[in-house]
Formats: sequence, C-alpha cells, structure tokens
Amino acid sequence: MLFDSHAHLDDKRFDDDREQVIQRAAAAGLVGILNAGACMESSARSVALAGKHELVYAAVGIHPHDAKEAKAGDYEQLADWCLAPKVVAIGEIGLDYYYDLSPREVQQQVFRRQIDVARQLKKPIIIHDRDAHGDVLAMIKKEAKGMSGVLHCFSGSLEMATEVIKLGFYVSFAGPVTYAKDGKLKEVAARIPLERLLVETDCPYLTPQPYRGRRNEPAHVRFTAAEVAQVRGMEPAALAAAATANTKRLFGIDA
Repeated sequence: MLFDSHAHLDDKRFDDDREQVIQRAAAAGLVGILNAGACMESSARSVALAGKHELVYAAVGIHPHDAKEAKAGDYEQLADWCLAPKVVAIGEIGLDYYYDLSPREVQQQVFRRQIDVARQLKKPIIIHDRDAHGDVLAMIKKEAKGMSGVLHCFSGSLEMATEVIKLGFYVSFAGPVTYAKDGKLKEVAARIPLERLLVETDCPYLTPQPYRGRRNEPAHVRFTAAEVAQVRGMEPAALAAAATANTKRLFGIDA
C-alpha cells in the first residue's frame, strides 16, 4: 500500500501514455496519487484527472514560478474547484528563490493569498520551498498559524523539519533521498516522527535510483519509500502503511 502524495500527471511528458502510467501505478500497489496543480491551466487538468480516475486526487494552486501571472479572479476559481469531492488541498504554492521566475514580493503576495483561500475552506496546503527556507518558515508561522499542510520534496535541515512539524505540518520525501550525496536529507528522513512523514515522486521530475535520468512516474514511489524505510531501520511494508495513513489523514481521504 503506497500513496504518491505529489505528482504532475497532467504534464505533457505523459501525453502519450498517461493511461498506462496510471495502470502501472495500480499494478505496483498504489492506492492513491495526489496530482498537484502548478498554474491555473494545470490545476484545471488536475481536477479533470481526479474526476476521471479513481486512483487520482487533486490539489489546485499557483506555483511561485507562475505567481507573476496570477489574476484577481484566480483565487475565486481555486475556491470553486475545491468544492469538488476529490480536490483535497491548495497546492502547490510557496516560494522559489533559486529560479526567481517571479519577483519575490509577488511570490510572497500570491502565496499569502492562497493560504487565505485554504484557511477559509479549511483545506491543507502543499508548499514548494526552494532556497527560501527562512521566508517559508516565517510565512507558515504568521499566515498559516493553526493550519495544516506539507512541505513537499523537503530540502531543508532537520531543525527546519522539526520546527514545521511543531507547527502542525508534515514533511514529504521525493527521489533525492535515494541519491548517495544527500546524507543530510537521509538524516532528516531517519529522525523525524513517523506520523509526520509522507513520500512522493514529484513526477515527471526527481526520478529515484535506480531509474535516475529517466522520466519519473508514480510507480517509482516505492524506491523512495524503500530508502526511507532503510534509513529508519524499518520494514518497507510498515513504512508504506504509515506514510499512506499519514497522507490520507492530512488530506481527509477516507477511501
């Protein structure tokens, strides 16, 4: 039993074999895939995928890369999408100071507005954080106080993970935890509380070993889960069961 807590199946790289990819995920034992929106167009595709496939759930949101394109009416549309039964979160949202494809002030404003939408709807948030750890943590403390969510594809320190968990958030691990050079990330995966841990692919990106360099897909989440189980000294099945239960609890999924 595994749940890919963050995927982008609407990406054009799946246009030729999306149905087969979802079938492979089911055959690999996945019980769910959460498809995260990255802009208004991909959020619409995410909602459509969730409506079509039993295995797929949706999140809707505007990625910091696309923050500069956000319009006033987009926040109302995000809220409307959240009325659908399989739209379970606002995301992915956050800050990206590595690429800086949108001005930082704009990223912060759009992040803040989407947190407010999630608060009003009582939805969890899925946070993208790249080279913006301090500002993301400050935003969670100030704007998302009392809320829940996940730092997806976590790349911060053990201290940051501990801090966000104290604030009621979860931490999710993707393919990089399987890379030999990411010793600090392995340490975070080994030491955080099991009940606050998720696994994901972030496909088509960040393919885990042994498929690194190829397109990622939800079935590959098992390699990330196996690595996290190993660094924690757990059986893979036990880790998978715990991470799946955590994902369902966070996103209010009963299936």
